[in-house]
Amino acid sequence: MEFGATWKIQEVLFNKAIDLKIAARKGETTELPENHFLYVEHPHVFTLGKSGDEENLLLNEEELSKAGATYFKINRGGDITYHGPGQIVGYPILDLDQFFTDIYKYLRFLEEAIIRMLSKWGIEAGRIDGLTGVWVGVGTSNPRKIAAMGVKCSRWVTMHGFALNVNTDLRYFDMIVPCGISDKGVTSMQMEIGKPVELEIVKKQLNEELSVLFDAQMITH
Repeated sequence: MEFGATWKIQEVLFNKAIDLKIAARKGETTELPENHFLYVEHPHVFTLGKSGDEENLLLNEEELSKAGATYFKINRGGDITYHGPGQIVGYPILDLDQFFTDIYKYLRFLEEAIIRMLSKWGIEAGRIDGLTGVWVGVGTSNPRKIAAMGVKCSRWVTMHGFALNVNTDLRYFDMIVPCGISDKGVTSMQMEIGKPVELEIVKKQLNEELSVLFDAQMITH
């Protein structure tokens, strides 16, 4: 699904959750917001977070068009990243009041679900101090990012989320300074394993780990 269309869906769910919380605070309802976890593959697109630097997009408009990609400035945290085919993008729209009100813990849980899932494929992944996301080759001379993160949170409702490189065309990362970090590379599950990976299996495994971490039952549609 095209990025702009997915962003609109997120906004609708996000605003509905916030409106319900405001109404509940006024005593107008006892209804709790629904929690959603959207998975999507986007056509080639670069997105820049509100704290990002436009200079980290290394293409002009003509080059962007030639690459078959679009570009959006959006309202998440973080710098620039790439989304495209073969990549799983996860958008949790969660009311953290129903889980825990700690955005640091929330980001670590998203990372942890990915780290645990990757271990099932024999990929040893972890974190780098001071850098959000999931990395392979931590502590070596070649650390490389396999999953990027950037979220928005208001009244403890979240939107945006993570992008996990599964069978991603990594050449598109050469067109940006990924997440504003110029001295570290990127990788994918396919690159690490040496063969394509079935996205549906990865989603199922992510759901299993997220269910455990958030102590919640996930119902798939």
